[in-house]
Amino acid sequence: MSDLILVIDEGTTSTRAMVFDPSGTCLATHAAELTQHYPQPGWVEHDAAEIWERTLAVTQRAIDAVGGGEKIAAIGITNQRETVVFWDKTTGEPLAPAIVWQDRRTASICRDLKDAGNEGAVQAKTGLLLDPYFSGSKIGWAMANWPQLAEAGDRLAIGTVESWLVWKLTANENRGGLHITDATNASRTALMAIGSGGWDDGLIDLFGAPARALPEIVDCAGRYGETTLFGAAIPICGMAGDQQAATIGQSCLAPGQTKATFGTGAFILTQAGSTPPLSRHRLLSTVAWQLGGKRAYALEGSVFVAGSLIKWLRDSVGLIGTAAETEALARSVADNGGVYLVPALSGLGAPWWQPEARASISGLSFTNTRAHIVRAALEAMAHQAHDLKTAFAADGVDWASLRIDGGMVANNWMAQDMADILGITVERPAFAETTALGAAMLAGVGSGLFSGLEEASAMRGAVEVFEPGMDGDTREARLAGWQRAVESVVGLAGA
Repeated sequence: MSDLILVIDEGTTSTRAMVFDPSGTCLATHAAELTQHYPQPGWVEHDAAEIWERTLAVTQRAIDAVGGGEKIAAIGITNQRETVVFWDKTTGEPLAPAIVWQDRRTASICRDLKDAGNEGAVQAKTGLLLDPYFSGSKIGWAMANWPQLAEAGDRLAIGTVESWLVWKLTANENRGGLHITDATNASRTALMAIGSGGWDDGLIDLFGAPARALPEIVDCAGRYGETTLFGAAIPICGMAGDQQAATIGQSCLAPGQTKATFGTGAFILTQAGSTPPLSRHRLLSTVAWQLGGKRAYALEGSVFVAGSLIKWLRDSVGLIGTAAETEALARSVADNGGVYLVPALSGLGAPWWQPEARASISGLSFTNTRAHIVRAALEAMAHQAHDLKTAFAADGVDWASLRIDGGMVANNWMAQDMADILGITVERPAFAETTALGAAMLAGVGSGLFSGLEEASAMRGAVEVFEPGMDGDTREARLAGWQRAVESVVGLAGA
């Protein structure tokens, strides 16, 4: 009997397929980049057909690399959250562009809803704030502006990316696919009441979403259905949004344990137990996972720009040739030379929530070089994390340590800077792809390979530890400079 687990990890800038054995060893990985579309300032779109085609291709390659579909015991899926796909249930084809989580086109809609006094009720029901980041306002905007969606009537299906992939994996010539979403992704739409775990009619009406087009909400592990696209019938057994999957992959299973993922954006989650936490400092309450109909919750801080800042410095500004150069450049100067970079390229997330804020580089003089700017970009990661740590502490959930992952944390300088600025121990797993690992753990539980997440957590493996070493005066000077820089950006956004 096969015991290999296939994970589809569909992110913002790429999609990949990875195969794991039960020990957590990755046996195969294949990835493909996704095209980013920016039709207007603040708008970010994907082609859902491209997402599917490239996901299908890398999945087939990963399966072939381990000997074929009969070797795979289960499939786990993890995905960029809040991104919305619209498709035709009859043809299985997209009806419109996918609106990406970074998209800010609904900023004015959210502002109007907030001005009308709706944010308190939305936060109480969903744990979220009124921000274009979440799916509800995107869906309402699409229904109002893309007539083909309303014209589709009962043929219209709406879902986040995992929902789209499950549909395509399970559809065949005789019937449409499964239309489901897991509780973690549903909790990010602003349409689900996180206490009850179901779609909320009042929220659906508030945002103008069509209830009949929404998927069924299911657990994060279980046998949902199977795909026959890869030469054998393979069950789909695990699903979670990428940040919840990384929380599981980092074995943050007990209340208070905290992880930070530095990918396209940066997302910090603290496990909060079986009761939805209420933030009074503009953090988010979210579903960490749902198993057997029972939900565990997390408190979350979301930063919109992290790794995408380095990509921007490379591709749009030409300041670096490769992301790997950033570590050497940061080490080549003694400090930031007074330069601060506030990376509000798509607004500011928690705890500021300023969707119309714009990025700034401040403190420049003739003495500064590109190394200072690059160092300031890396320092912004620790600065943003410190802002969140302060907010978490004010909500009564301070961090004793931090478990980091994501593409950026391969940078040793950045990992050490994180420990120095936060003043706590930072752990980095030897295998950094914890998002995929978390999806593998869930699929292992859903398929019966593991009895539960505690048993599955052995897949995490070894970790490397970074201890704080910066003196207090240097830390406080850094943070004071950052505070001035970020307050200037927030002030301009509110002007």
